[in-house]
Amino acid sequence: MPKKIALVEDDLALRENYVAALSKQGYLVHAYETRPQAEQAFAKQLPDLAIIDIGLRDEIDGGFALCQQLRGLSKTLPIIFFTARDNDYDTICALRMGADDYLTKDISLPHLLARIAALFRRNDLLSQPQKASDIVQNGPLSMDANRMTVTWHNTAVELTVTEFWMLFAIAKYAGHVKSRQQLMDESKMVVDDTTITSHIKRIRKKFMQIDAEFDCIETVYGMGYRWKSV
Repeated sequence: MPKKIALVEDDLALRENYVAALSKQGYLVHAYETRPQAEQAFAKQLPDLAIIDIGLRDEIDGGFALCQQLRGLSKTLPIIFFTARDNDYDTICALRMGADDYLTKDISLPHLLARIAALFRRNDLLSQPQKASDIVQNGPLSMDANRMTVTWHNTAVELTVTEFWMLFAIAKYAGHVKSRQQLMDESKMVVDDTTITSHIKRIRKKFMQIDAEFDCIETVYGMGYRWKSV
């Protein structure tokens, strides 16, 4: 079965170009011009991956609202923001809302296709047979890489796909510092330091919503991050 991609883009020429390009790669692409159109479709059936522009017709931040709606429907659906807005504020906002990637429209088509393929590869891990190395158990932390589940003190922590793999990379080798580059490699991200920092802050916040005393993700300045054993 071909993977289903939802493309939400208000520029007709761009929309048609990317539908054609993605279709040539074997993806089944459904394109939408506005947020309401996309929301109606998502309420009936979710895609396997969503590519969203931020500005949609007369809604300057319509893509952000759509991302939040999608995250409410699925915690693991891969979401890529694909936009002309190239600034730290929008990037951080997108990641805080649960997006897995933030790409600007000046990137090449092969780069976009590589990001899509990387996110699909990560989700495909869910169907692979479970191995002992897929399980991380460290005090009150429990992670299952096969099912992409995380619990802290037996309470589920809802992470996005990118957040999950970033945490898995840190927690799997408790006490060892993981550099920013290693975190990008583990989560198959192509991002800058600001994006890494934003993801880590978001992960910490989700744990602290469960446990206000949570402090197991340690920043090692100039080096990276590590998980402190409880």
